[in-house]
Amino acid sequence: MRRSLSVSVSMMILMSGCSAGKPEAAPPTPSPAVTAADDQPPGTLACGQAVAAVDAASLMTAGVVTAIQQAGLTADAPVADAANRLNDAYTAAVAAHGAADEPDKVAAVSAAAADMVQVCRDSGLEAVG
Repeated sequence: MRRSLSVSVSMMILMSGCSAGKPEAAPPTPSPAVTAADDQPPGTLACGQAVAAVDAASLMTAGVVTAIQQAGLTADAPVADAANRLNDAYTAAVAAHGAADEPDKVAAVSAAAADMVQVCRDSGLEAVG
């Protein structure tokens, strides 16, 4: 099941970048600074944003992963760590733009997103929002 989720997320990410004939929608606006009081239970905001980004296949849209990582700052360790891994993978994918290893780096974003969704599911926070 986990592998199929990872493959599905990978396909959504890769397909989202292949719409040459369609005008691109404006990227979502990153959420303002999150405080611990806004994030009850901790991780709710990060998980909600991560699940929404996976569902919308918008992980490679500028600002999306940064917003997830910022929301993860108030989360408990498993969710915060997953958000940081997602951000690290995204940063590496952006840096690899045009390079031979770009597809592998984008696939790593997909894998990190699938991992974060699983962490959210395990924490009971997947269906928030």
